[in-house]
Amino acid sequence: MLQRLARTMYRRRRRVVIVWIAVLIGTFAIANAAGGAFHTNFKLPGSESQAAFDLLKRSGFRERTGVQAQIVFDAKQGVDDSAVRAAVERLFQRVGREVPRVGVVSPYSPEGARQIGHGGHIAYAEVNLADRSQEGYKHAGDQIEALAGRVHVSGVHVALGSDIFAHTNPGGASEAVGVLAAMAILLVAFGSLLAMGLPIMTALFGIGTGAALVLIVRNVVDMPDFTMAAVAMVGIGVGIDYALFIVTRYREALRAGLEPEGAVVRAVDTAGRAVLFAGTTVMISILGLLLMKLSSNRGVAIAISLGVLMTMVASITLLPAVLGFVGRNIDKLGLPHRRRATEQPRASIWYRWSRVLQRRPWPAVIIGFALLLVLAAPVVSMRLGFADAGNRPTSDTTRQAYDLLSRGFGKGFNGPLLLAAKTPGGPADASALGHLRADVQRTRDVSFATQPQFNRAGTVAIMQVYPSSAPQDKATEDLVHRLRDRVTPGAATGNDVKVYVGGVTAAAEDFAEYTSSRLPLFMGAVLVLSFLFLLVVFRSILVPLKAVVMNLLSIGAAYGVVVAAFQWGWGKELLGIGKAGPVEAWAPMFLFAVVFGLSMDYEVFLLSRIREEYERTRNNATAVADGLAVTARVITAAAAIMICVFGSFVFGDEYSLRLFGLGLAVAVFVDATIVRLVLVPATMELLGDWNWWIPRWLDRLLPQVHIGGSESLDRELAELSLERERAPVA
Repeated sequence: MLQRLARTMYRRRRRVVIVWIAVLIGTFAIANAAGGAFHTNFKLPGSESQAAFDLLKRSGFRERTGVQAQIVFDAKQGVDDSAVRAAVERLFQRVGREVPRVGVVSPYSPEGARQIGHGGHIAYAEVNLADRSQEGYKHAGDQIEALAGRVHVSGVHVALGSDIFAHTNPGGASEAVGVLAAMAILLVAFGSLLAMGLPIMTALFGIGTGAALVLIVRNVVDMPDFTMAAVAMVGIGVGIDYALFIVTRYREALRAGLEPEGAVVRAVDTAGRAVLFAGTTVMISILGLLLMKLSSNRGVAIAISLGVLMTMVASITLLPAVLGFVGRNIDKLGLPHRRRATEQPRASIWYRWSRVLQRRPWPAVIIGFALLLVLAAPVVSMRLGFADAGNRPTSDTTRQAYDLLSRGFGKGFNGPLLLAAKTPGGPADASALGHLRADVQRTRDVSFATQPQFNRAGTVAIMQVYPSSAPQDKATEDLVHRLRDRVTPGAATGNDVKVYVGGVTAAAEDFAEYTSSRLPLFMGAVLVLSFLFLLVVFRSILVPLKAVVMNLLSIGAAYGVVVAAFQWGWGKELLGIGKAGPVEAWAPMFLFAVVFGLSMDYEVFLLSRIREEYERTRNNATAVADGLAVTARVITAAAAIMICVFGSFVFGDEYSLRLFGLGLAVAVFVDATIVRLVLVPATMELLGDWNWWIPRWLDRLLPQVHIGGSESLDRELAELSLERERAPVA
C-alpha cells in the first residue's frame, strides 16, 4: 500500500502540493469562521475542594466560587494618608462597578480590618471573582490592571496578586528559536540547503494544518490555554524528525542507483513505514492521558495527537510529492563538508563505535545503567504541587504582590484556605463554628482565621484560614491534611455541621493527590499497549521488553533532573527560577506520555533498520553494527533538533513550560546518547539471536506486519549493487 501511495504522490505531485496548500488555507479559514476559545478546567469531581466549591455555588456565595485576587499597595507615607486612601478607595469602587461578578473587600472596611499590615505601610484589597472561563478571568484581570494603572500618587506602588495578572508569552518566540536551531542542525547533517529545507517545510505544513484542526475542535472539546504551545513543542520536533528520516533514506536510495521515483518509493516503503509505526506509538502514549479522566487532559491529548497525525500524513504524502520536484538535485547548494557526510556507513565513526561496544558489552551496560540510575535518583523525593508567584521574575506584578504580602502579613496570605460549612441549624450552629475557629487558630502552621460569615439563609458559612507558610510549601500541604483529618471533623460533634476545606491552595493539593493516584494506571496501560505494539512489529519478546525498560529509565532520568532543578533548586539562577518548589502536578503524566512516545520513535527507527539487516544477513552482530552505523548520525541529528526545540522553552516566560521543556530535552538527550548509542547495541550484543526469539504459537497468532521494505525493492537494490560492483573501473 505504501508503495502505491508513494508512486501516486510522486506522479501527481502538482495536484498533491496544490491540495495541501488548499487544505492549509481552508482549515484556517474554517477555524477563523468557527471562532471559539480555549477553556482551562481543572475541576476534580469527588474531591473535598470541589465539594466546597459546589456548596458555595449553590448557597449565594457565587463570588467565592472563582479566583481570589489581591490589589496590594505599598505607601511610604502610610496607607492611612488621606491622598492614598482617596485614590485606592476610588480604585476599589471602580473595580466593583466595572468588572462583572466581582466582590471587593477594602482594607478600610470593618470586615477588611486585618488587611492592613504591621507598620501601616502595606495593605491589600481582597478581590473575589465568581467562576468563569479562563479567558473570562484574563479579561477581568486586564480590566483590573488597566484601572490600577490609573492610580498616580507619589510614594505609592500598586501590585496585583493572582495568576490572572501574570504576563507570559508561552508561544511564538520559543518555537521560532527552535525552528532556527533545527535549520542549522539540518544544514550540518545534510550539507545541503535544499535537503535542509524539505523537513522544515513538511513539518510546518503538518503543524499548520494540525493547529488549524485544533482551533476547530476546541469548539466541541474543552482545551486549556497552553494547548497550542504543547502542540507546537511536540509537533515541530516529531515533524522535522519524520521528514528527516525519509529524506535520508531517499538520498541513500539515489546513491545506491535508483531513479528518483524508485528512491521515493523505497524511502516511503522503509522509513515511511517506520514513521507510521513511530507516530502510532506517540499517539498511543499521548492518548493514554485519557485514562487520567481529567477534562483538561482530554483536550490536550486530542490536540497533540492531531498535531502528530498531521505531521505523519504530511511526511508520507506531501514530502514524496516535493521530492518529485527535487529529483536528483537534492544535494544542490551543498556545503564543503557534504562529501564527508555521505561516506560509506562502514567507514563511519558509528560503525567503529558499535564494534567497540560489541567487544566490551558488559562494561558499557554497567556504566550506562549506572548513569541512568544516578540521574533518576532524585525521583524518590519528588513532591507534586503547584508553584506560587514567588517563582516568577521580580519584574512581574504578581511576584511584587507576593513579596509585599509576605513582608507585610506573612507568606500564607498569598494562598488562604477557605472553609465552607453546611449549617442546617442556621444561626444556632454559630457557636459550633466559633469553637471551630478557636480550634483552627490553635492549629500548628495557622497564622489567622477569620470570623464565620453566613449566607442570607443561614444555611452555609465560610471562614478564611491563613497559613503561616507559602502556598507551595510542604507545611501548607500538611496543614490541609491536618485540618481535614483532625480539626474540622470536631465541628460536627453534637450537631449536623459539615465543614469542607477548599480554596485554590487546597484544590491544588487535591489535584496533586489525584494525579499521583491515577499515574500508575496510566503508565501501566501505556507500557502494556506499547509492548504489544512492538511485539507485533518486531516479532520478538525481548526487543519490546527491553525497549519498555530502557524508555522507563530515560523517563526516570528526566524526572530526576526536573526534581533536582525545580524542587531542589540546583541551577535555578541559570534557569530563571525565583525559588525552589514542588514539581507541577500535571508534569509527570504529560512528560511520561510525550517522552515515552518520542523514545519509542528512536527505538522504532533504530530497531527497524537493525531488523532489516538481520533479515538480510541472519547475523545479529553484523545487523546491530550496520544498523547503528546507518542510523546513528540521523538519530543524533534528530535528537539534537528536538533538544533545541524543547530547550528553547526552558528560557521562555512560562514557568510550567520551562519545567516541561527541560524534562523533554533531558529525556531526549539521555535517550539518544546513553540508551540508543550505548545500552541498545551493548544489550543486543549480549542477547545475540535471543533478541529475535518468539514462541512459534505466538508468532502464528500475531498479525503479519512487515517493518522493512518490500522484497521486490530489496531485489532491485541488490541487483543494482551487483551491477555497480561488476562495472569496470574507469
